[in-house]
Amino acid sequence: MNGRWTTTFFWTIAAAMVAMAGVDSRGATPPAKKPNFLIIVADDMGYSDPGCYGGEIQTPNIDTLAAGGLRFTQFYNTARCWPTRACIMTGYYAQQVRMDPPKGRLPAWAQCMPQYLKPLGYRCYHSGKWHVPGAPRPVADAGFDRSYVLHDHDRNFNPRLHQEDDHDLPAVQKNSGYYTTTYIAEHAIRCLKEHAEKYPDQPFLEYLAFTVPHFPLQAPPEDIARYRDRYLQGWDVMRQQRWQRMREMGIVNCALSALEPNVPRHTGKALMDKLGPGEIGYAAPWNELTDEQKRFQATKMAIHAAMVDRMDREIGRVIQQVRAMGALDNTVIFFFSDNGASAEILVRGDGHDQSAPPGSAASFLCLGPGFSSFSNTPFRRHKIWVHEGGIATPLVVHWPAGISARGELRHDVGHVIDLLPTVMELAGVPADRIPLLPGAPPLPGRSLVPAFARDGAVKRDFVFFSHQGNRAIRMGDWKLVSAASDDNVWELYDLSRDRCEMNNLASAEPERVKMMAQRWTELEAQFRQQAGPPQTQPATRTAK
Repeated sequence: MNGRWTTTFFWTIAAAMVAMAGVDSRGATPPAKKPNFLIIVADDMGYSDPGCYGGEIQTPNIDTLAAGGLRFTQFYNTARCWPTRACIMTGYYAQQVRMDPPKGRLPAWAQCMPQYLKPLGYRCYHSGKWHVPGAPRPVADAGFDRSYVLHDHDRNFNPRLHQEDDHDLPAVQKNSGYYTTTYIAEHAIRCLKEHAEKYPDQPFLEYLAFTVPHFPLQAPPEDIARYRDRYLQGWDVMRQQRWQRMREMGIVNCALSALEPNVPRHTGKALMDKLGPGEIGYAAPWNELTDEQKRFQATKMAIHAAMVDRMDREIGRVIQQVRAMGALDNTVIFFFSDNGASAEILVRGDGHDQSAPPGSAASFLCLGPGFSSFSNTPFRRHKIWVHEGGIATPLVVHWPAGISARGELRHDVGHVIDLLPTVMELAGVPADRIPLLPGAPPLPGRSLVPAFARDGAVKRDFVFFSHQGNRAIRMGDWKLVSAASDDNVWELYDLSRDRCEMNNLASAEPERVKMMAQRWTELEAQFRQQAGPPQTQPATRTAK
């Protein structure tokens, strides 16, 4: 029997059983009109970058969503792009589906979000970054009806590799007027307009996956100009300012973490020579920098801010299209980031021309550890690490028809694996009735729907993290974490008092460390076993 036909038949029967059941797990009648979903993902954006999380970057559209909905303060990603996106699409930890590290295709039992939603009547659209190596074609492998994929993550003005509906598009020529963020939003708007014209009676999923503010730091010059001198105060003073605003908002209650000038250090002479005398590979105190270094670092942060600002503007355009369709009230909007801000410093793509204007197509700059620490205020570490700076993300949820709260905070612990069960419950299929393919383990996530009504409603036993030798497990308010760069020595923190991970309690709580370390090891082994052995790795499509 053909595998695709088997899946379709299975889902037809399963959807019929759900429809016959007629009630969800709490005894409520499913909504007569299913909600739409708009899932918006930023790339390498720090926890405190948006205005509604304490940032000074102008994000009025994200802030408006927050004012009309909810902000989650303890939501997590996986610390890296592709494992987070695998979690979003499949509802499983990346280790369960061979995606951290990527080891071939998804297991035969794994499905992507459209493959769960389409039997329920949804049309599904994807715009932007994909980066799920185990299902390389969003339409053929993941079930989207329309897709625009940007495979080239090194060029914001003239990408070489991109596809529409799984088919290659011509490389974008220089000086064409293309900019990644704008084009991604325009594709989403085109899909929504087509949906309104041809499928007005069907609900939709739009997965809007931006590639900013991921390196290279590139943005339109008029956007950069808005922030050119904004960051000359430096990361020391401005981290304090953000932290104070966050405490006033109730986002955090911890102290401000100290800068870690030895994490990491990029001191290779060839790399530093390529980038010029303004670059610095560590988060030194701002007053130790030369005037040239201060201007260079402030300019890089200005470009980062410009990228976030432009993303917010394009989000506003997409939301305006949803509003024009008369669909905004019944569209559930999620906004979050795939990992924390990045401390990486490297040069890829077309290289870096020191004589080119910073932020232009001929430049290749990275945010670096100083302002990455600022973007991740008040937490420690960065993208790739599983300390809070690498894995904590803002999560804004907006749904006027279904969330009565306006501007409230939710302190429930959540993870990107929760998106699939949340979406499915809102579509009328509670978590305990989501049809899984034969051989699939239970979904590990929790629906966030109970948190829409009240704070503290989502309960879980643990949240698991594993990436490139960096390890962590959170159980209640306790977090056990280690870094490969620190010889994988376990550290223990009470996040109810010390979410900035400054007071290591491992020596005072040896039994707790032993218990939590054992649980992490069991989960790591279990998840790898569920994924099964590596299979043939699909070809990657990333331009260098």
